[in-house]
Amino acid sequence: MDINGKTALVTGGTDGIGLEIARQLLAKGAHVIVCSRRENLLASARLEGLEAIQADLSTAKGCEELAAAFADRPIDMLINNAGMSGNFGPGEPLDLALTDRAVFLNLNAPMHLIGHFLPGLLQRPEGVVINVTSGLAIAPRAGGPVYCATKAGLRSFTQSLRHNLRDTNIHVIEALPPVVDTAMTRGRVNGRKMSAKECAAEIVDAIMTNSAEANVGMVKLLRLAYSISPALARRIMIKY
Repeated sequence: MDINGKTALVTGGTDGIGLEIARQLLAKGAHVIVCSRRENLLASARLEGLEAIQADLSTAKGCEELAAAFADRPIDMLINNAGMSGNFGPGEPLDLALTDRAVFLNLNAPMHLIGHFLPGLLQRPEGVVINVTSGLAIAPRAGGPVYCATKAGLRSFTQSLRHNLRDTNIHVIEALPPVVDTAMTRGRVNGRKMSAKECAAEIVDAIMTNSAEANVGMVKLLRLAYSISPALARRIMIKY
């Protein structure tokens, strides 16, 4: 896709990977709208030239309200990036309220938004849907069961969606980041982390080249390991 002149909606686009995607799309000539629950982050995004809308995508109502804000405004790119960990550690009780919120935000919200925006995207000369999953959608880690489950679900949905839209004008892309240095991973995951800027650059490149998948950074090695031995890849990642 030629990004110049296109309109993109980036959920969770006020920090982390989402903000870097938004910045890079903006630099390539796109009009970029980001959304977030936090007004202070929205204000900062506006100072960078991004259009910013307040939205809570952890509920069906929030997704519907965001879509309603675009009733008369077409978009060319829907980038489902918003997410949360919803994790619990060994021996900790499972917070069911937090789990429900994480499941909706990570998995249901992308499906709701695609449902709302798909009719409009089908009317565009070219449309793109990008679902940001994770390398953990391929092989999970013990420290993030809720997050891994939702990302695996979104990966499956994305693959089916791509097949169903194969004869349309819409390109469906799955972006699979590795561990990235964001607010969500700080204090939770140790070890080497990719920068959000580098991660976003690979995702934007996938948009420009109409790739089916963006296996970002170390996920390329994980995909290779999984192709050789799925059981080995799972054993490695479960303790990561």
